[in-house]
Amino acid sequence: MDFAKRLIQWYLQNRRELPWRETTNPYHIWLSEIMLQQTRVAQGMPYYYKFTETFPTVFDLANADEEKVLKLWQGLGYYSRARNLHGTAKIVAHELGGKFPSNYKDLLQLKGVGDYTAAAIASFSYKEAVPVVDGNVFRVLSRYFDIETDIASPKAKKEFAALAFELMPKDDPATFNQAMMEFGALQCVPKNPACMFCPMNDGCLALAKGKVDKLPVKLKKQKITNRYFNYMVYQDAVGNTLLQKREGKGIWQNLYEFPLVETQAAANLAIVSDAIAKNEILSVSEIDQTAITHKLSHQHLFIRFWKVEVSGKLENGISIDDVRGFPVPVVLGNFIDRHFFR
Repeated sequence: MDFAKRLIQWYLQNRRELPWRETTNPYHIWLSEIMLQQTRVAQGMPYYYKFTETFPTVFDLANADEEKVLKLWQGLGYYSRARNLHGTAKIVAHELGGKFPSNYKDLLQLKGVGDYTAAAIASFSYKEAVPVVDGNVFRVLSRYFDIETDIASPKAKKEFAALAFELMPKDDPATFNQAMMEFGALQCVPKNPACMFCPMNDGCLALAKGKVDKLPVKLKKQKITNRYFNYMVYQDAVGNTLLQKREGKGIWQNLYEFPLVETQAAANLAIVSDAIAKNEILSVSEIDQTAITHKLSHQHLFIRFWKVEVSGKLENGISIDDVRGFPVPVVLGNFIDRHFFR
């Protein structure tokens, strides 16, 4: 039995029941694929249901306010995905009459849709014979065929896509693509895969050569930047606080946060006090003794929250109850829940 047949047979017996697998609607498939980029299925599932219930069609999503979209996305991270999702929905709804492009090449023209997402939509919705290549596919193919190409190199995606296309049954690309990803997610996992019970183990070259833990090869490591965020949690005479919108490029664009003082290293009370306006400040105190470490893919944020009590009433002050309605980064959302609503 060849590679594809055995893989598909395993998939049909072991696949998870996931809502986006029960449809060929490109809108739903697109939503799921954008959400699952660098996100586990268990984490993404509630968001998929929230979005499909709140925005049943691409028109509903296109016509929504961006802040509502960001608020619903809160906790999934990588917020540029949400902004691109909203922007693409507007293009599909208002320029394409609500219809997604029906082939891989045209799908690539949509903002936020790369090779992987375009291939997924094209194969799952339109049965186009185009392979998906994600981390799972890299792992399965590199191990089974003992491929030592660095998957971070420019040539890797083309090489693995060509092999996947060669293996793919052209009359059923959707099932093959789903099987490849599911096999990598459930069976050929990154660490300590159960190779003894793998249905493909008799043909796996990495297993035969004792190289399972060495593949796939990924040499390029992303440089991590440390940043130090100090959030000023203002409180005025009537209990209001302040939020500001993050403008420009960078992390958390268009989300809200408390007024921020970013420092070159961990800050103490003297540094923070010097950085904020002096007028009508009654007191400044650290809310938590220990900084919160929030790890992003390319940055580590060391976050401290400072209570700043002011006299009088803040201009543009926001009531604590209203704060919850703003889209904020998950680390701030957790702080708000813990500090104000516990």
